[in-house]
Amino acid sequence: MSVSVFPVRSGRDDRDGELVEALRLGEETAADRLVTAYQGRAYRLALGITANAADAEEVVQDAFWNAIRKIDTFRSESTFGSWLYRIVANAAFQKARRRRSQRFELTLDEVLPVFDGDGRHAGAVVDWSVTVDDPARRIDIRLVLRAALQAMPALYRAALIMRDVEGWSAAEVAAVLGISVAAVKTRVHRARLFARNWLAGSLSVPGDLVHRGCT
Repeated sequence: MSVSVFPVRSGRDDRDGELVEALRLGEETAADRLVTAYQGRAYRLALGITANAADAEEVVQDAFWNAIRKIDTFRSESTFGSWLYRIVANAAFQKARRRRSQRFELTLDEVLPVFDGDGRHAGAVVDWSVTVDDPARRIDIRLVLRAALQAMPALYRAALIMRDVEGWSAAEVAAVLGISVAAVKTRVHRARLFARNWLAGSLSVPGDLVHRGCT
C-alpha cells in the first residue's frame, strides 16, 4: 500500500486536539468519538499480536479504558494515535505472553534455506510464487498464510501485519512497538522469510517447479 493508514495527526492539530481535550474534560461523547476514530485499527493491531479474536476484543476494550483514565499523561510529544496504539500493543503483548504456546523469537534456522557443504540448496527449491495469480489456488494460499501467521511469534507477526498489511512505515511501526527502525526491518524481513518457507512447505506445486541442486 502506498498510502499509510497510520494517523499522522498530532494531539496538537484539529481533530485529535479536540478529541484529547474532550477526553480530558470528560465530555459525554468523548469516549464514543475515540472508539469511532480508532477502534478498527486498534482491533487489527491487537489481533495481529494475539492472533485471537476474543483476546483482541478484550485488549482493545481494556486499552481504550486505560487511555481514557490516563489521558492526562499524554503530552503531545508523539502523535495521539501512536500513543494510543502503544497502549494497545503493550496490552496485547501482555495477553500473548500469558499464553504458554506463544514464542517471541524467530531463529535464523527457521527462516534461512539450508545449504550443503558445496553451497547448494540441501532440499528442493519450490517456486510457489507462480501460483499466486491462479484463481484456483488463492483460497489455498490465503489459508496457508493464515496458518503461517498463527505459527509466527507475536513480535514478528505484529511487525509484518503493520508493515505489509496495514501499510505503516517502518518509523510508525517502531514508534508503536517501542523499538528502533532497524529492529523493525529485521523483524519484518525474518517474518517474510518465515512466511515464504511456510508457503513453500505447505503448497503442492507441479513437479517442473521444483528444482534440486540449485545454487
